[in-house]
Order: sequence, then C-alpha cells, then structure tokens
Amino acid sequence: MNLKNQLENIFVSEDQIPDQYKLPSEIHQREYLSNGELLTWNGDVHAVYSPICIKTERGLERKLIGTYPVCTENEAMDALQAAVYAYDNGRGEWPTMSVADRIKCVENFTHSMLQQKDIVVKLIMWEIGKSYSDSVKEFDRTVEYIYATIDALKDLDRQSSGFEHEQGIIAQIRRSPLGVVLCMGPFNYPLNETFTTLIPAIIMGNTLLFKPPKHGTLLHYPLLKAFQESFPKGVVNTIYGRGHAIVPALMKSGKVNVLTLIGSSKVANELKKLHPKVNRLRAILGLDAKNAAIITANADLKLAVQETVLGSLSFNGQRCTALKIIFVHKSIADAFIQHLNEAVAQLKFGMPWEAGVTLTPLPEPHKPGYLKELIEDAQAHGAKVINENGGATAASFVYPAILYPVNEKMKVYREEQFGPVIPVVSFEELDTPIDYIIDSTHGQQVSIFSNDSEEVAAAIDPLVNQVSRVNINCQCQRGPDVFPFTGRKDSAEGTLSVVDALRSFSIRSLVATKNNESNKRLLNDIVHGHHSNFLSTKYIF
Repeated sequence: MNLKNQLENIFVSEDQIPDQYKLPSEIHQREYLSNGELLTWNGDVHAVYSPICIKTERGLERKLIGTYPVCTENEAMDALQAAVYAYDNGRGEWPTMSVADRIKCVENFTHSMLQQKDIVVKLIMWEIGKSYSDSVKEFDRTVEYIYATIDALKDLDRQSSGFEHEQGIIAQIRRSPLGVVLCMGPFNYPLNETFTTLIPAIIMGNTLLFKPPKHGTLLHYPLLKAFQESFPKGVVNTIYGRGHAIVPALMKSGKVNVLTLIGSSKVANELKKLHPKVNRLRAILGLDAKNAAIITANADLKLAVQETVLGSLSFNGQRCTALKIIFVHKSIADAFIQHLNEAVAQLKFGMPWEAGVTLTPLPEPHKPGYLKELIEDAQAHGAKVINENGGATAASFVYPAILYPVNEKMKVYREEQFGPVIPVVSFEELDTPIDYIIDSTHGQQVSIFSNDSEEVAAAIDPLVNQVSRVNINCQCQRGPDVFPFTGRKDSAEGTLSVVDALRSFSIRSLVATKNNESNKRLLNDIVHGHHSNFLSTKYIF
C-alpha cells in the first residue's frame, strides 16, 4: 500500500473508535463564568470540529464534538467590571486575603480539577489532535506546576515574614498584586501553558479575565464549576467570543492592569497599543520563535539526528520551543540528511489514541494549505523535498517534509512554520548560523551540537546575548519549570518559571517606619494581634 492510501486509512469510521477514548457525548456549552455565577448563554455558538476526521459515506469529515458561546463585547465588559469590582482597587476580599488562605483556595481548585481529569484529557486529544499519552502528560504536568507554584509561594512568603532594619528604618517587604489580569492562552498547550500564567496570576491576589484559545476551548468547560466554587466571586471570569470583537474594548477601557498572552507578537503589539496608559500596563508574553539547531562537524551525528527529530516533530512541530530551522556543517550534511530521512520514516503516524503514535492530525484547518505553500515556495527557489512522500496530505494530516538545501530566498527560512516541515541549511563557517540568529527577529532558544569544547564556547558567548537559552547537545525545551522561560526580541516579554511567574504577577511593596519605641510598639500590636494580612510574621509550613 502506498503512503497516500496509508494516510487516508489512518482515519476510521465512528464505530472503529475505541470506546475508552470516546467522549461520552457531544458537549454543548451554554454557560460562562462571570461575577461568581454560571450564566446561561442563549446567543450564537461556535461549532467545534475535531482535527480527527471520520470516514462517512460522504468521505472524510471532521467530527463535531460540541459548541461553545460566542459572546459579545457586552458580556466581556460585564466580566471586566466583575473583575474590577472584586479587586476594588486592592481592597477586595481576594487581594487582601492572607497568602495561606489564597493557597487553600488554589488547593481546593486543584482537588476539584483532578476529579475532571478523564474528560479534560479526552477533550485535549479531540480538540487539538494531541496524542492521548501526551494529553495525559499535559494534564499531569499542569497539576505538578500548580503544586510547585504553591510551594514556591510558601518559600517566598517565608523569606518575607521577617522585618529588615536599615539606617534607622524598620520595614517589612512583601509582594502584592497588580490588579486585573487578561489571560489568553495558546492552542498547542491549551491547559498547561494557559495555567502557567493563570495560576500564578490568581494566587498572587490578582483578579482574572480568562479567554480560552480558539482551538482548545471546550476542555476548560468542565473546570468552570471548580473555579466558581474555589474562589470568591469575580476573581475568575471567563470570556468567550471572537478575539477581534471582544478584546479591543477591554484594552481600551484602561482597566486591564496586566496582559498575558501566548501567541503572536503582531497581536501583542496591536493589543498593547490600544491601552490608554501603556506605561501602566504590565505584559507577560510568550510569542513567536524560530529556534535553530547548529550541528557542527564535531557533533555526535546519531545524537544530533535523534534530538532534531524530537525537537522538530514533537506534537507535529507545533511548539514555540520546536526546532524550526537546522544548520548542519557541509562536511556532514549528506550523512545527516540520510540519517534524518531514516529517522523520520520510522515515526509512527495515526490517530491520537494509538500507542506509540508520534504524528497526528493538525488542529488548524488552514495549516495543511499553508505548509504546502511553504514547500512549493522553497522548491521554486531551489530546495528539494528530500524524504519520500514529504508533505503528502490527507485531510487534516500532513506527513513531515524535509527541505534541503534551504536559503534566504525562501519563506521557510524566516517564517515560523509551526508544523511538520524541517528546513535544513548547510554552512561552512560557524559565523553563518550565528549571523542568522543575530539578524533574526526572534530570540528564544538555540541548540548547539558539538563535542569540541572550544567550538561550543565560541558559540555560547555571542548566542547568550541573542537568545534566552542555549542548549548543548539537546533539543530546545521549556522545562524544567523551575528554570527561567523567556525570550529576547519578538519572542517574549517577562519571564515565566515557577518562581519568576510569581514575581511577574506581583510587585514588591513594603511597610516602613522609623526605628523608635513608639513605632515598635505599634508594629508589635499589629503583628501580635493579627490585625493585618500583609504586615505579619506568620510562617506558612
């Protein structure tokens, strides 16, 4: 059977879907959370079609898995007002609550979230085509991140539980919230990446407007009740609808204090410009990336191929940290290409529930067409699809394409493909890939493959000033979550990690007074009488 027939045959009929991976039923969401209430929606809805196509008498058709509300600017502004009221200029119940009590609320939420694991995992798989095993990992990693965030906040609070004495001044320095946060997550990690901003924003005392990603919306529906029951009203508010229709008014209001977006730099720039007081707006952004791999003549070829395949094709290359362009030394280029072809050919493709599957259907309906354009453009400027059947498409599935030799005339040389296309460039001097990274508008990460210490060192020193993370003999990646995750240029603003995220969504504030007996008595009365949640020496265990 040729590959085209194999690709078409990865899709199955409804009765061939294993029962344990089926959704109980279509999920038609008609509720949204605003001001502590699950409000009923009777207006327009958006139909959610899975990237998983079903064989029917009419051919392959994307499976309808449910619908969700398409709310308007009015509902979004009501949600904003609820968040503003709940924050109440820092006087609300949530921002003035003790750290220990906020932690209890997040722990209660996590307990409720765990009860929804089965349906959330299935929705991740069905909504974005992520393999079932990776969908489970995403859920579990998110829970681990929440608990790590709680532990990090406890440590931070312990460090702040004492008083400092400097130059005749007594002060206690703690972190306080910033206000109303607008949180928008990405489709590729719709639970994990969203919660790496949402959870630290909440736990630091901010109130939240949460807009789920376009692909990966329904999976948050089973968690709305947990949000409602775990936090005071108005702390978490969900907004649904077309981004261009509801978000501009929120930003123009000037009432959003923090914008957190994982998406494109173009969208981030447009939204920031809408805010009337940009100097007051804090932005925590995870944006575009075009991470390069640099494979020198001194690299371990087997290891470089293994990491390149993982880095460029994990979740079909739909990761901001994916390797999106490969520079390989001319002397080993032919051998590298041969081994890369063999490694890609060994990857299992199929439905997300299949054991060991690596390549799955793509969630974005336009993506197969866009990738085809990139491939054709590269071919028009001298590249070849090196691997057999590279770029072959069946409905929502695209087989990986290795393009070589790639040059600066091609779109794929600069554009972030965010899909299973691997552009390979040969070089003779190390300055060639380094200059590429210097000239790039992106600056997230780079991977260097070499066993020559002097060569690696010569690359490290200029590259750490261009990207935020240099990986040696391994793929680019986000984790471990305790490490800083950020980028330079158009790739990010602000730093995310377990500890850094807590700092990103808060500001250092202090209470200070002159060191005299009267003021010391006053402070002792406040502390010993437990009159203040901020000015406190309580120690969280």
